[in-house]
Amino acid sequence: MAVRLRLMRMGKKKQPTYRVVAADSRSPRDGRFIEIIGTYQPRLEPSGVRIDIERAVHWLNHGAQPSESVEKLLKITGAWDVFKGDAPMPAPMTDDPPAAEVEAVAEPTPKVEQRSDSTAEETA
Repeated sequence: MAVRLRLMRMGKKKQPTYRVVAADSRSPRDGRFIEIIGTYQPRLEPSGVRIDIERAVHWLNHGAQPSESVEKLLKITGAWDVFKGDAPMPAPMTDDPPAAEVEAVAEPTPKVEQRSDSTAEETA
């Protein structure tokens, strides 16, 4: 099976977003795919490119051929350099900030004021 890394169009009419996918070369553009590797949002300023470098390099090492546009995106993210051996594999990115930053950002708990019940005082 010949695997290609290519773009799969998503989004509404005139508002494209793309998924970077590993797919069989015989399947249609928006058809079956093997794995989602990343996303590309050309309408953002600057364009949004998010690619899982580890998975992209995995597919490239196993013989997947990127399309021209995906090859450009891989060069932008640095995955192409990792595949060619020009750059080391970067540390995996996490969405969670480090613990030191979380402690610095934590807000103090608000003080709770006790209300006096005027109805309870009147009845007593």
